[in-house]
Amino acid sequence: MIGHLSGRVLSVAEDSAIIVAGGVGYEVSGTPRLLMRLSPGEPAALAIETLVAETYIRLVGFETEAERRCFRLLQTVQGVGAKAALSILQVLSPAGLLDAIAVGDKAAVARAQGVGPKLAQRIVTELKDKTAGIAMSVPHADLAERLDGEPAQDGASPGAGIKADAVTALIGLGFDDSLAREAVIAAQDAADQGLEALITAALKGLSK
Repeated sequence: MIGHLSGRVLSVAEDSAIIVAGGVGYEVSGTPRLLMRLSPGEPAALAIETLVAETYIRLVGFETEAERRCFRLLQTVQGVGAKAALSILQVLSPAGLLDAIAVGDKAAVARAQGVGPKLAQRIVTELKDKTAGIAMSVPHADLAERLDGEPAQDGASPGAGIKADAVTALIGLGFDDSLAREAVIAAQDAADQGLEALITAALKGLSK
């Protein structure tokens, strides 16, 4: 099985790209967002999920390992196949998805093409207690972006890093990552007072 692919982009089509590595051209599917970021002639390094069926072997590419793990997690829900999982990851980053699951935000999941309200509800319900471990693989900037509600850029959103650090601290204290995110979101007004105040407020929320 192929789990990672590093090479140079040969071509990009509507739903896949050809990446040349070691003299071999690999056809890799991905979300439209990923494919838009690939340019012919440029290097590319992708996490790869290898899908094997009776009639095909398909490579699906992701920008991060966290995204690949979310792709796998989504497909543990009945009714969610590779197509639906990719559609969800087109509209939600890994941190965004974990956050939606943590607070039961089915509307965020239902934004994905082909995912109706019933399936979205099933996703946030069934996965609520299954996200442990993925949080630690989510890039810090990605987590900060979701918690702050805007792109995380150097100097643009100082509160975002504090919120992400608070989530990490709560996870380190033994709290489930879903509960940690939910608590920080509920207590985010305390972020202006600093990291310690935010963690304290979040802990108070968790103790109720």
